[in-house]
Amino acid sequence: MLDHDAVRPPVHEHITDAVKAPSLIRLSPNTVLVRFETLKVYAALGAVRHLVDSGVVRRGQTVVDSSSGIYALALAMACHRYDLRCHIVASTTVNDTMRAQLEILGVTVDQMPPSDDLRLDQSRRVARVQELLSRYPDMYWMRQYHDPVHHLGYAELADLLRRALPGEPLTVVGCVGTGASTGGLTRSLRAHDPLVPLVGVQPFGSVTFGSERFTDPDAIIAGIGSAIPFANVHHQLYDRIHWLDFQHAMAATVDLMRTHAVFAGLSTGAAHLAATWEAARHPDRTHVVLGADTGHRYTERVFTRHREALDPASLQPVEIASLDELAPPWSAIDWARRAHGPAVPVQERLREFRKDPVP
Repeated sequence: MLDHDAVRPPVHEHITDAVKAPSLIRLSPNTVLVRFETLKVYAALGAVRHLVDSGVVRRGQTVVDSSSGIYALALAMACHRYDLRCHIVASTTVNDTMRAQLEILGVTVDQMPPSDDLRLDQSRRVARVQELLSRYPDMYWMRQYHDPVHHLGYAELADLLRRALPGEPLTVVGCVGTGASTGGLTRSLRAHDPLVPLVGVQPFGSVTFGSERFTDPDAIIAGIGSAIPFANVHHQLYDRIHWLDFQHAMAATVDLMRTHAVFAGLSTGAAHLAATWEAARHPDRTHVVLGADTGHRYTERVFTRHREALDPASLQPVEIASLDELAPPWSAIDWARRAHGPAVPVQERLREFRKDPVP
């Protein structure tokens, strides 16, 4: 007899509890997509909860941060839940739909002027945050790029995956971005299995894993790379890195819709392409693909152009042994959990970012 109490769906107290719950979709025998409406609810909710509970931030206070899109909405929802005010310095890539949602939630939005240069957009956002902090010292800077508090929420996701995929040896595949999602999830999974591999995905032009000498004129994947170093990216966590150009990410995003009826964002497509390659070479492991958001932001630039998409079955990376060999459109390397960039301890970098900026 069916136990109705056992299958009774939960009634959530706040939208953040519903939105953070992902859908798990098996794309192949050893590939599972973890599809989110907005992945960064885990980061924002975990961070805000910790800051409020620890007394660092008080209810009614204004928090501020820079965002290219999905973190802004996640932070706005977390602030709505915990009765905080929110100020977002938004990338030029934030569209009208996203901005309207933020404004209805009571967020004050500073949006950067139009620009095809994502480095310039990012530097403008950082400068604006610093200006606001100097004028309004009671504002609290969330520092999604640098404060490890954003890793905390992903422990809950790790527990969910372990329960959903019991006994399956997992490999995490996701776009690097701020480092919080891939880093926070993998740290939590490795507490139970230190061998869990982490595969990171990057665009060309990002400083995070050394591709800054390249440019991709079509790139709109603002959230998966960076023009500045992020303290939340712990390079020693990553076993493999894939660099993809826009055309390859687009091909995989369209294919995800065509083959699996999954409408997801460009970063999800990029991670899916890397995971497909890795899964074919490691059939003994279940490759968990992080699908950060839906495809709505990419309708015009990706989905309406679906006839132009490359056939992903014809694509493959060039395996490289060093960054000197790195080249578009798709390169992959055994990163082997090594460091990258200036050897500055993370805590020291955080202290620098936490200093109140001065004019």
